[in-house]
Amino acid sequence: MEIEKKYLIKNLPKNLEKYEKVRIEQGYLNTSSAPALRIRKYNQEYILCYKFKMKTQQQVASVNKEIELPLTEESYQHLKTKIDGRMIEKNRYLVPLKDELTAEIDIFEGFLKGLEVVEVEFNSEEDANEFSPPDWFGKDVTFDVRFKNSQLCEISDVAEILENLQK
Repeated sequence: MEIEKKYLIKNLPKNLEKYEKVRIEQGYLNTSSAPALRIRKYNQEYILCYKFKMKTQQQVASVNKEIELPLTEESYQHLKTKIDGRMIEKNRYLVPLKDELTAEIDIFEGFLKGLEVVEVEFNSEEDANEFSPPDWFGKDVTFDVRFKNSQLCEISDVAEILENLQK
């Protein structure tokens, strides 16, 4: 079970390079319907992820069931030719927060260069509801579909999303 909130970033933390960094490349095999079927290269690991939204009472966080299966590099490369939209490329920095939480800062590259978001995963919806984001977090975009990776892979230019942030 994945319980998370997603935010834009007001100001990146200083000395970001001192935190653990993960290189991520991911694509979606079906962006037009649920559940999401994603392939991901996470550093040198290859993963197939089946992800579907769970019904929740509170609607304070995105709650999904995820099933991850390992892929070989060969399988990953084959599936990569089948994706909808474009491959998403990003660097993820893992920044410790209070209460043993971690801020996962995604700094996008390629056609999404300029977009920066941060996600926090929680143990429960109650924990997500009680979360007080640090000052460097920006607008909460947890339920803004424009910021779902399965939607981001379909846009042609990051300006499409950045210009319309106020809408």
